Amino acid sequence: MKDSSLIQIKGIRDGLLVSLGDASWPVIQRALLERIEEQPSFFQGARLALDVGNQVLKSAELTPLRDQLSERGIMLWAVLSNSPTTENTAQILGLATRIHKTRPQEMQAAKGIDDETALWINKTLRSGTRIEFAGHIVVFGDVNPGAEVIAGGSVIIWGRLRGVVHAGAQGNRDAVVCALDLSPTQLRVASEIATAPERRSKPQPEIVRIKNGQLQAETWISS
Repeated sequence: MKDSSLIQIKGIRDGLLVSLGDASWPVIQRALLERIEEQPSFFQGARLALDVGNQVLKSAELTPLRDQLSERGIMLWAVLSNSPTTENTAQILGLATRIHKTRPQEMQAAKGIDDETALWINKTLRSGTRIEFAGHIVVFGDVNPGAEVIAGGSVIIWGRLRGVVHAGAQGNRDAVVCALDLSPTQLRVASEIATAPERRSKPQPEIVRIKNGQLQAETWISS
């Protein structure tokens, strides 16, 4: 089988879906990068979802590919797999593992953000975890001290925020950060940065946005 036949590409709403054939991971990775080198203008700036089939991938395999794609101006945003190990690796790296439409319960929890792509994380993020995603991020759990969340869009935390959050990481000053208990180690929206002030009242849902050139927190009231 020729390396070029291992790669199948089709356009989807969110970018390009690349389906990988059955071969060893080094062969697959080389075939993909060779295809990109053959058509650099086609892939430049693309958002890529990879269907890796039954490949069992850990961070040591997936992270270098993500970085090599980034060096070529390509954003890897999703990895589809039949392997629970690969799915878990993708989620740890902040990559989506589904590209179908958002489920109704997810839409309700994320109400208030627009229709851009959102990454749904249904667990508490513990110290040492770093989640990075180009769209919005919704965490149904806590963000503990030592955990870090970086989003190109807004960040909604259905729990306690005590770690580091950077919303609007690519310069989006309209992004917001929402949490049921807002006590971050550090909070950023675009280029603005703040730490949590000493709490003087009981925790309450809050939303932080840029107003008059600085970060301001307000009570988060559902509309």
